[in-house]
Amino acid sequence: MPREYLAFDIETAKEVPGADFNWKPHRPLGICCAAALRCDAQEAMLWHGKKADGAPAGRLSQAEATQVVQDLSRIVAEGYTLLTWNGLGFDLDILAEESGLVGECKELALNHVDAMFHVFCQLGYPVGLEKAAQGLKLPGKPPGMSGVLAPQLWGQGRFQEVLKYVTQDVRIALQVALKSEERRRLEWITRRGTPGSMDLPRGWLTVREAAKLPLPDTSWMTRPIPRSEFTNWVGME
Repeated sequence: MPREYLAFDIETAKEVPGADFNWKPHRPLGICCAAALRCDAQEAMLWHGKKADGAPAGRLSQAEATQVVQDLSRIVAEGYTLLTWNGLGFDLDILAEESGLVGECKELALNHVDAMFHVFCQLGYPVGLEKAAQGLKLPGKPPGMSGVLAPQLWGQGRFQEVLKYVTQDVRIALQVALKSEERRRLEWITRRGTPGSMDLPRGWLTVREAAKLPLPDTSWMTRPIPRSEFTNWVGME
């Protein structure tokens, strides 16, 4: 039976200096907003912090982040499979920190499909969501917008731009996952501008399943990324 996916993404509240987005030394980053989109829905679910008058706040409170975890867990319990692009190494790690529901977020992380983590486990390197969208000839991110800019724009009060961006991100992730699963192959555009592809004979794997794949040959890389970079916080080797 094909999975019914629930795509999920967050945007952080704190700006991270530097072009390499080395975010871990700057945590906690906070969450300014988040989005989730069911595969059978047209409109995304949105979360953001709220002031007493209902206006957007700078970041989600712990109670508001807790509500995000509870909402995701409820929908997963209904039979949907949580889907992210780097949610194991980023979104769910941050959500665990912000909500305090570390155990619940670990459970969500281990049993969900992180498509980027699957690619990383199979090939030894990650592929960006935008490059995957390009390879599959799908609409990509808004021009000139990125997750790195989201905290700055949110801080400037440009809330609708950021909410539109996070909504587009979950829509892209869902489209990439569904189209790749249908074709049993992911395609993307490499940094050199050439086509890349990876077979998906069993469709997308959950984090638990992907982590069991044999380690790929990374001897050609100068600085290969260890799997622990993504999995340490969930207690997986």
